[in-house]
Amino acid sequence: MLRPKSSSTPTVEIAGRRILGLGAGFDGYAKGPLAGAVLDHGSVSQLESLRVGAYDLVLIDADASEDHALAAAVKALSGMRNAPPLLMLGKSLPAGLVRNVLRMEAADILEAPFTAEQLIAAVKALLSEAAPAAAAAMSSGTESRCWGVSGAVGGSGATTIAIEIAYALAAQSGKEHSVCLVDLNLADGATAAYLGCAPTTRLADFGQAADRIDAAMLHAFVTPVSKGLDLIAGVRDATAFDAVSREAILRMLEVACECYEWVILDIPRHRRPWTLEALAGCDEVLVISELTVPALLAARAYSDEIEDGLGTGLRPRIVLNRLASRMFGPAPSMTESEKALQRKAEAGISSDWEAAAASVNLGGPIAQHRPKSKIVKDVQTLVTQLAAQPPRRDSAKAA
Repeated sequence: MLRPKSSSTPTVEIAGRRILGLGAGFDGYAKGPLAGAVLDHGSVSQLESLRVGAYDLVLIDADASEDHALAAAVKALSGMRNAPPLLMLGKSLPAGLVRNVLRMEAADILEAPFTAEQLIAAVKALLSEAAPAAAAAMSSGTESRCWGVSGAVGGSGATTIAIEIAYALAAQSGKEHSVCLVDLNLADGATAAYLGCAPTTRLADFGQAADRIDAAMLHAFVTPVSKGLDLIAGVRDATAFDAVSREAILRMLEVACECYEWVILDIPRHRRPWTLEALAGCDEVLVISELTVPALLAARAYSDEIEDGLGTGLRPRIVLNRLASRMFGPAPSMTESEKALQRKAEAGISSDWEAAAASVNLGGPIAQHRPKSKIVKDVQTLVTQLAAQPPRRDSAKAA
């Protein structure tokens, strides 16, 4: 797995944090002291269905809310598991309400009038206080393993297989927040669309400042897919590869490996400045190929390129996708494919176009919508085989 380069604690930053504002007059904050944060306007009723991890901070303007609404907001937050920290602002704050706010695990009161610097300091203090709790909530407490999945050619089905692998691992684990699927196709990744999720990551906001990324920040990036599976995927941005530094990508992956039992990377096939280092941090590298001669030749060349580039002895495993069930046809058989590859394929994934198309259109893994599909069975077999083996990255380094 990827490991942190240093033990220093990153400085808490406001940029990129998601803040829910209850009350009025927050537009000035969004353009001033809280510039760079994602500040949403909400209502007390919204707290009742607030998803854990949806926001890093709740900001309440007590002067713009009625007493009963304030009491309902504090009650709703205090009853939440892993509630975001609360900062309440105002001139006239009822004593009973203040006492209830300060009983919360992470909360503070800022009495008006206050300066922009005081507001920033209070927000950063709460975010810093909440960081250890966020890390503990996400951490599995076990040694993590990281698998990279990449297609030999475009359209080989690498994203679909990465999704199914991540979902299968989450189902096998049975734990909350055990698996994180990371879409490293920063410009136009498709994992969020395939899963019917809204991407939330904005790594470009961090530019070159990789040290801003910590466990709490990672928690803000995450989009929950199921009980055990979380997704990190970026919003569509044609300039993302140029806007995000190599250090920011690697730092995000390091923190993900600290917080999850399994990390699955959907890696673009075209090399980036961080590609080899990300692959070097993987226990397994899977190259996905179609059953056409050009794709098989590309898979062989791509695998050799990765192996030579890493220089660790870690050999990518080639997975043949869309195996036809018919005995005769234009596509090469498994045996013929291995002749073109000049090596054994790790596994074959059956073709089931109807199941794959239905799942993409409905949003979600094939295992969710078509659990009896041959694709699901083949992926589960692959996952079981690979998970039972010791991490090859450590073995390769020891060799």
